[in-house]
Amino acid sequence: MRAENIPAGPRAGALALIAAVRSGATLSEAAGLLEHLSPAERARAQRLAAETLRHGGRVEATLAPLIQRRPRPEVMDILALATTEMLALGEAPHGVVNAAVALARGGSPKVAAAAGMVNAVLRRAAEAGGAWAAATPSRMPGWLRGPVAAAWGEAAARAIEAAHEGAAPIDLSGKPGAELPGERLPTGSHRLPPGSQVTAQPGYDAGDWWVQDAAAALPVMALDPRPGERIADLCAAPGGKTMQIAAAGAAVTAIDLSAARLARVEENLSRTGLSATLVAGDALDWRPEAALDGVLLDAPCSATGTIRRHPELPLIRDGGGIADLTALQAALIDHALTLLRPGGRLVYAVCSLLPAEGEDQLAAALSRHPALRVERPDLPGIEPAWITEAGGLRLRPDYWSARGGMDGFFIARLVRDA
Repeated sequence: MRAENIPAGPRAGALALIAAVRSGATLSEAAGLLEHLSPAERARAQRLAAETLRHGGRVEATLAPLIQRRPRPEVMDILALATTEMLALGEAPHGVVNAAVALARGGSPKVAAAAGMVNAVLRRAAEAGGAWAAATPSRMPGWLRGPVAAAWGEAAARAIEAAHEGAAPIDLSGKPGAELPGERLPTGSHRLPPGSQVTAQPGYDAGDWWVQDAAAALPVMALDPRPGERIADLCAAPGGKTMQIAAAGAAVTAIDLSAARLARVEENLSRTGLSATLVAGDALDWRPEAALDGVLLDAPCSATGTIRRHPELPLIRDGGGIADLTALQAALIDHALTLLRPGGRLVYAVCSLLPAEGEDQLAAALSRHPALRVERPDLPGIEPAWITEAGGLRLRPDYWSARGGMDGFFIARLVRDA
């Protein structure tokens, strides 16, 4: 659906985003559908769509007893959006129901014919707060839930699902000595509430800090770049880790396959006044002029650790391609090790919950490279239980639950002995 064919208003925009997800698009890929809306309306449409997707499990449990026969997808989207507005976001039922009926009447003839049903179902849904509260959060798809439960148990799987239901806060990393807004976290990042207007925060215009999940900031902390060191950031976009390395005083080269994504890195560097050498190309083909002190490899992965930020991922992924991803990760690890001087260090990181991309990948690398050893992370704010038996760092969305959670990550610091 083209943007000019989408009815005006953030609710209609949210429905367009949800329909795009049903077709296999991410919310980011579908963002162009909202170009006709004002910035405030776009933000609201994106929030409504994300919250509706995030609460899909409760929506289904609440609506199932109220619907005799499941309606067409466009109608179900209207019901899901309105139910989420009323029961998750606390919007006044009268206005929500009227808006939902209007959206149905403005749809195709088959959708318009369901306007009466939409009205009747939503009036009953408005009184179904008990069913909503008793429902469980959306379950992870089997291809993800199975490995998660096998690795950490059923209770951990349920805790991760509960964490996915909450909107992610906004975390910040900053230059050394800069004052950052928000709550200071144990690891040193700062946290703002979900939905905070980033550009209005003190220090944004001065380039003192940038947005970066607290978990995503830890790989560079594990690398511990030092002034004057030569560091490569492989697969660098959008640049948060590149800026961390540059802010530490190291000479960093940022490599990324996508020139468009590297343009975002350049924009972020420009705003913060930091510098790096940018290279558009395949990290597997890139080689430095001289051996490096360190390499950061934030490898391409399933991104399953970011579901609380991207609630559409379980709906558009089926687990296919994991074998290709793990093969690519292994090849990148092997290549990265050839770039290091003797005694140099590699930090491997993935924003994934799958052990195949984390713990298993580390074990395989150690098996292939006898001269490789793991250095256990010694970082502020890290709980001992987060460190794996092999010395990697496993982060999960249910950690820091009282503070709003964190992205799922696996991080390992590897040293290439002489």
